Amino acid sequence: MGIHKALRLTFRDPQRGYAWIKAPNTAFGELPALDVMLGGELTDLMRVRRYLDAERGGW
Repeated sequence: MGIHKALRLTFRDPQRGYAWIKAPNTAFGELPALDVMLGGELTDLMRVRRYLDAERGGW
């Protein structure tokens, strides 16, 4: 839920947030955030959450 909330705060248009999840990202070695989150470990989800929080200046 934290990732979803961070995306909603970062992107006013929900479609932009959904597109971001699927787009290659240099922060994740050119992998989309979705691929990182599907890595199978809780730390994969935490990695994306920390990135989003840092991008928007959150904790």
